[in-house]
Amino acid sequence: MFSKLTNNMTKISLFLSLIFILSSCGGGLKLPGADARKVPVNAADRVAKNLEEGKGFRVNEIINNKNNKSGGNFEFATSNELWRASLDVISFMPLASANYSGGILITDWYSDGSNQKESIKINIRFLSNEIRADALNVDIFYKTCDDNLNCSVEKKNSNLQQELIKEILKVATKYKINQQNKNFVPYPKNN
Repeated sequence: MFSKLTNNMTKISLFLSLIFILSSCGGGLKLPGADARKVPVNAADRVAKNLEEGKGFRVNEIINNKNNKSGGNFEFATSNELWRASLDVISFMPLASANYSGGILITDWYSDGSNQKESIKINIRFLSNEIRADALNVDIFYKTCDDNLNCSVEKKNSNLQQELIKEILKVATKYKINQQNKNFVPYPKNN
């Protein structure tokens, strides 16, 4: 019984100490915007004040700015022809990383099945949004493994690298030309 009473007293004293500490901090602590005299009563005025202070946004303004082309320019991956074309061209390979904001695509190791001891990995780095041969940096890594699963990886410049760049540029150009057609697909899907 005595231990239960001591336990309860300890809890009460901790609670009172916490209240004392918190109340002693409140004397000099003043939160910004907490003064009711400075906050407008009307909701529309509060919204206008918050927008002036940069504390909010209006969806209508974003939509209107997009239609008027007077606001910021927000390009997403679906509007970048090089990005879309690259994804289409290497779509047969599994992706390890796709970072649009960083401008890099990295595939996982891929083998076509004819030789399980050899596989490739492709890194595509975007240097520009323009459809040009120097806008892409394509690196191809070849992994060769022996029977004991000792593997070696080396980066090689090959015809595949140039063919990939050529195909990506070709598909990106098709996207650019046909950007008005919403249903355009450069590679028709087989049903």
